[in-house]
Amino acid sequence: MHIIVCVKQVPDAKDVRLDPKTNTLAREGVESIMNPYDRHALEEAVAIKEQLGGTVTVLTMGPPQAEAVLREAIACGADDGILVSDRAFAGADTWATSYTLAKAVEAIGPCDLVLCGKQAIDGDTAQVGPGLARRLDLPYVTCVQKTRQVTAAAIEVERMMDDGFDVVRLPLPALMTVVKDINEPRVASLKGKMKAKKAVIKKMTATDIGADPGCIGLAGSPTQVVRVFSPEPRGDRQVFSGSVEEQVDQLMTCLKVHLTH
Repeated sequence: MHIIVCVKQVPDAKDVRLDPKTNTLAREGVESIMNPYDRHALEEAVAIKEQLGGTVTVLTMGPPQAEAVLREAIACGADDGILVSDRAFAGADTWATSYTLAKAVEAIGPCDLVLCGKQAIDGDTAQVGPGLARRLDLPYVTCVQKTRQVTAAAIEVERMMDDGFDVVRLPLPALMTVVKDINEPRVASLKGKMKAKKAVIKKMTATDIGADPGCIGLAGSPTQVVRVFSPEPRGDRQVFSGSVEEQVDQLMTCLKVHLTH
């Protein structure tokens, strides 16, 4: 079985801040990590490989430094890493990103299963996984919380819902996005780290994947982020201190003032 896992390098959420001059995310000096949801997708792919045999290829689209997350994935059990990187990809929205990843998957060759994290923590759109499935014309299921059964022909999973879960069975090849409940990602072993250090990361450009220049980057993005900003605080704020009882008394006094006006 050949499984392709799509991962993304993102800024560490605990260090994210906005540049007040440019109103964009300040990335300089901010540590980059593998998107947390993608870690769970990787773990699930490796677990399926250990059960049924086969190979796991990890794919990412990003700048040259995104190679780091591919080596991290190999250290945790993936077999190969492919970096799709080109200046022409800059400014891509989810539409252009799903197109680029789809062209990369097609260039890699036949696969049985594509795994993605539910969403990336820097964009939070959850659009790339379903968009990729549509581009590849694959059946797909999102928000998978458990893999029940996998065979060479089909996969049966539990899809998380607001009031429980659905059981969904898909013929392979297929695509699924996963949530954090699905597993506990493993820690890379020393042997895995040594393998990752020696691994040859394949690099592919827009030309290599046969991408249409009008469908990638800013040119292929129907949406653009004009400005990112922190909303200004609205209204007066008051912080209560003391014991719980004292804070409740302070809150009641404050509410009575407002209710009498």
